[in-house]
Amino acid sequence: MDRAELANFLRRRRSRLTPADVGLPVGARRRTPGLRRDEVAGLAGMSTDYYTRMEQARSPHPSTQLLAALARALRLTTDERDYLYRLAGHPAPAEYEANRHLGAGLLHLLSRLDDTPAFVVSDLDEVLVQNAMAVALMGDVSSRAGLERNFTWLIHPEVGVIDIVCETLLTPSAGQRLLVFYPRPGTDAREKLDLLRVIGTQNLSTTPS
Repeated sequence: MDRAELANFLRRRRSRLTPADVGLPVGARRRTPGLRRDEVAGLAGMSTDYYTRMEQARSPHPSTQLLAALARALRLTTDERDYLYRLAGHPAPAEYEANRHLGAGLLHLLSRLDDTPAFVVSDLDEVLVQNAMAVALMGDVSSRAGLERNFTWLIHPEVGVIDIVCETLLTPSAGQRLLVFYPRPGTDAREKLDLLRVIGTQNLSTTPS
């Protein structure tokens, strides 16, 4: 494990990102460019203290799960992710794990869909990431559960029946798919989705057709 170079790599990648790049509010003007350490830690689901120790070259040996989360948080390309693993003393992920890595382009697009439910699934139909609107509409799902079709409807406990359309976008390798749900024309689904943005993710349940 090359702690010094790992620390340098993390600092360089963090300094190249802006809040807008990862779907965070821009907020007040910053004294230094890039994301803050606590923002990267939050995106990766780890403690700020642990991430800080990584950037200071004094962290313990990170797990592959933590590295995968960091690669996603820092919007690394596949080559950059593999380099991150090698710096941390791990081999590059096997093909199956590689197919679960979300590219920066997909994550960028997903972060812009703040008023539309959307999530990314693997070729095994495993949900890899979902935006806040998808959580508000369907809860914290682990599988797309047969929702990849043209028209569908859902029953939400707060807003009732929502008529939506599912659009599937393929990546070049078809190893991952972006599922985007938008209001069915001629229905009140847009108003109900807008209401869900206000309600948030409280007391969620779902009943697919």
